[in-house]
Amino acid sequence: MNAEQLLERPDTASPEAGRVALKFFFNIMALWGCTPAQQRILLGGIGNTTYHKYKKLPSVRLPHDTLERISYLMGIHKALRILFSSSPDKAYEWVHKANTAAPFNGQSALEYILHGRVVDLADTRRYLDGVRG
Repeated sequence: MNAEQLLERPDTASPEAGRVALKFFFNIMALWGCTPAQQRILLGGIGNTTYHKYKKLPSVRLPHDTLERISYLMGIHKALRILFSSSPDKAYEWVHKANTAAPFNGQSALEYILHGRVVDLADTRRYLDGVRG
């Protein structure tokens, strides 16, 4: 294997990567107790038809924006699992609890990320990474 091959990034645009990302997304949404409407917002405000297509876990090339959103959710999930390693259920409850820290300012993390902007997902991940140290 040459140096160029070693530096090659995984093909996140492949249909298989899309299917894996969607499987993760729907699993975490079930654990968080998110409604279909909330899930559509977190996926970038997708329509009902696209949402139901995605629910079938197809091998599909997801838009970059959707992959970025799911990537942030993966990071949030990972940080919560580390922070609450002795009590995984608390990790899933945390997203629903009011939080006075910035950037949440009294909202729950879920309320905050449901504004629908990628930056809100990034802020939440950054906050958790900071708490984690």
